[in-house]
Amino acid sequence: MPPHRPPVTVRRTLFRPLTALIAITALATGLPAPAAQAAPAFPAECPWMDTTKTAGQRARLLLDASSPEQKMRWLDEQSATRPTETAFDGVRYPAQLPCTPSITYTDGPDGVRGSTGVTAFPAPISLASTWNDRLSQVKGRAQAEEAFDKGKAVVLAPGIASGRTPLAGRNSEYLGEDPLLSGRLAGAGIRGLQTGNAAKPTLAVLKHYVANEQELDRTLSSSNIDERTLRQVYDLPFEIAIGDGRPGGVMCSYNQINGVYACENPLLRNVLKTTLGFDGFVVSDFWAVHSTAPSLNAGLDQELNKPLYFTPERLTAALNAGQITQAQIDQAAFRVVRAYIRAGLFDHPVPSTPADDVSTAAHKAVSLDVATQGSVLLKNQGDILPLKPDRQKIAVIGPTASSTPTDGISASTVCASLFFGQPSVSCPSPVAAVDAITRRAAQNGGTVTFDNGKDHAAAATAARSADVAIVFGHYTEGEFADRPDLRLDAGGDALISAVAAANPNTVVVLQTGSAVLMPWKDEVKAVLETWYAGDQQGTAIARLLWGDANPSGKLPMTFPKSLADTPTRTPRQYPGTFPDGSTTRPGGDETTIRQVDYTEGLKVGYKWYDAQGIEPLYPFGYGLSYTRYRYEGLRVTPKGTGDVQVRFRLSNVGARAGTETAQVYLTLPPKSGEPGKRLVAYARAELKPGQAQVVNLTIKAADPGHPFSVWNPATDAWTTPKGTYTVSVGSSSRNLPLTATLTR
Repeated sequence: MPPHRPPVTVRRTLFRPLTALIAITALATGLPAPAAQAAPAFPAECPWMDTTKTAGQRARLLLDASSPEQKMRWLDEQSATRPTETAFDGVRYPAQLPCTPSITYTDGPDGVRGSTGVTAFPAPISLASTWNDRLSQVKGRAQAEEAFDKGKAVVLAPGIASGRTPLAGRNSEYLGEDPLLSGRLAGAGIRGLQTGNAAKPTLAVLKHYVANEQELDRTLSSSNIDERTLRQVYDLPFEIAIGDGRPGGVMCSYNQINGVYACENPLLRNVLKTTLGFDGFVVSDFWAVHSTAPSLNAGLDQELNKPLYFTPERLTAALNAGQITQAQIDQAAFRVVRAYIRAGLFDHPVPSTPADDVSTAAHKAVSLDVATQGSVLLKNQGDILPLKPDRQKIAVIGPTASSTPTDGISASTVCASLFFGQPSVSCPSPVAAVDAITRRAAQNGGTVTFDNGKDHAAAATAARSADVAIVFGHYTEGEFADRPDLRLDAGGDALISAVAAANPNTVVVLQTGSAVLMPWKDEVKAVLETWYAGDQQGTAIARLLWGDANPSGKLPMTFPKSLADTPTRTPRQYPGTFPDGSTTRPGGDETTIRQVDYTEGLKVGYKWYDAQGIEPLYPFGYGLSYTRYRYEGLRVTPKGTGDVQVRFRLSNVGARAGTETAQVYLTLPPKSGEPGKRLVAYARAELKPGQAQVVNLTIKAADPGHPFSVWNPATDAWTTPKGTYTVSVGSSSRNLPLTATLTR
């Protein structure tokens, strides 16, 4: 998304309750004060500031007092959020009514973007790897507090996509390939953003609705999807997040869905607002609006940035032509105003002067927790990790391990996803891994040498003289472009092979935003995926390498052995084709729509690998630990409500304390036509050595994830197939030692 230009001056009007003298007198005499003489706690000319009324009632009062043009202001972000300004890029409005706040929007899946002095939290894909709903909510609260203190009250986050291809440029900004996992984590993040700190409220905008699965030609492509796939794969995580979090806003995406742009697609009205029950406002992405009447008719409420299609002139012309009604304008304005009020933006003004540095120690601790819990141990041959507490000689190799750039690459490069070639969140001085490793090694009398890896022969020499070699591999990704492949950048694959050939005790630390191929996997002893781990990356890595923290992350996406194994195998599926069948946009053509056919249907992520019988490099839900867990005693009990209780015993049978994420999958009857199994529940359990815990989970029939159902386009409803269901429990989608069946 192009950068948002906030108003130069952030203003919000403060209202202080008036002192009621008669109430004070009543307290002194012990007599009740006459209600009719109590002073109002809001200006008389602003009845919409009466906090005893509901958000809807207050919004109605404001709009009832508004002129038609003042109502139209709410349909554009700039005019809605700068109430005293009257001109926006040549478009003129009357001044807004009093007692309406100045508000600034900010982008921010991984932190408060466009600001300095903020915490660079790990990328959302790292948060997804924690499988920790509570931590997602805590992170949302921390981010909201920083946004508020920076004078920004609307946060364009969290983001959801379904990981259709691992090449998608913004995979790191999303929450993985599974609807339940990404939907629940997004819902928890929304709760943190909107209700985490009542004194510093922000409004969350969930994005991008819907089927926004690639950056290549994102504004000039059509995601062509059958209805069942749309509802079960791409719409479902939004349904779960909306049900769990109730975001104030939802952002529609750039792409077309079946030939109709998302921001003028009837899906907004028919599915998002009606079927899913979303009662906030729908806002466009930047310049994602292509019409006036079709967009408003479809359910778009607000145009992001400056007014282009929702201008007074165009709205009035559409009214006069009978293409829209005044009631539609009123309803769009009402949804925006109600969402602002309900989120607390009218009643809790942001600071008139934003703070310079809002990254507190507590927020950095949250960033560290996400980076630690979100790192995934993929391989640990011979238990080389955790590192031994002795006087080891350690070689740290690779440019991203250091704060000193090598050909422009440093720890800052892998702090966050990229935006215009720079980290999307300000990350000038992250904790570099080599510094944290050096400090931690010194506690045991160990020594560390560093090589930037530019010269592979020199890197091999450094590795050869060490007891253990820790080599860092990375690639970058971000908005505006997809990855060309899943290989490491900067010759990383060759570097790892050179180091591994020189030292048999080689540990690889990966810093990527999505899946990565590993041609060197059999040459190394251990692999730790840390994603883009934010400004506390080095501290988290050192903690994990020495076992000060036990790895607990689980993959939120499948790692394939090759791109040929992924669901999008044909050019029509990805990157999409043009009328002549080519995949390359003709030079100078800025209008033809690239057709992207989602013919893999429901077979996305691990469901594809299950259905096709393909062995992935690492499966969804996979992640090792420094201890071992045992699953036993599964009991599945149907309830009269249609819910199913799943009960099993989880034991730590190793020598270290650890946290295991137990996963419950459900396989529907064959007649359902479902590919493989689906995740229906998960739970994190913290266990000491030798400790056992009985885990009780309930698969709720009425859950917004529809665990027992499939979408039936013929009846336009969710349908529960009759037959035998299989419940499977274990540590990943491919390691499920416990199974049981039930009949519905």
